[in-house]
Amino acid sequence: MIKELQIKPLNEQKYIQPASILYTQNGVQKTWEAVKSFDSVAVLLYHRAKDAFLLVKQFRPAILLNSARQIEDAYIYELCAGICDKDKSLEETTAEEIDEECGYKVDAKNIEMITAFHTCVGISGAYQTLFYAEIDESMLIHDGGGDETEEIELIWIMKSEAKSFLFDLKKPKTPGIGVAFYWWFEKKEKTAD
Repeated sequence: MIKELQIKPLNEQKYIQPASILYTQNGVQKTWEAVKSFDSVAVLLYHRAKDAFLLVKQFRPAILLNSARQIEDAYIYELCAGICDKDKSLEETTAEEIDEECGYKVDAKNIEMITAFHTCVGISGAYQTLFYAEIDESMLIHDGGGDETEEIELIWIMKSEAKSFLFDLKKPKTPGIGVAFYWWFEKKEKTAD
């Protein structure tokens, strides 16, 4: 539960580094404000027996700087994801995030790459690699929910509801979900039936 919310200037940074980028474009000198941030991974999880996708929902304070009108608007539906801040492969990082956030033990070798892209290109341009993994109840090792600093809710989206979920404006979500769902319906749906 969120209480005592404050928004104030950033004096010390842990995960980002603000920068001013100076350059010349077509003979015109320009300045761009940006932040250096960690690259990340995200994973679409599909549970074959449930015929459902496992997403996470969590409070994202940065949403309050722009479009959110109330705190509830800053709880966002997302793929299981995390930053790449350790000396591990992308698949190993993804497996750790699945364990931490969702409670499933997935071997890194069973994590399939979908694609990669730059996110937040107007502010950071960080690189996100998108993966896919299948889960089942034999892989469940705990309840998930993130580490002691996180409050993550696990959300099941039935395959039959996934497309309508994407366009439900009452459910704020990250764009990676759309890319992942599109890929799954194009590449995996036939093998899931």
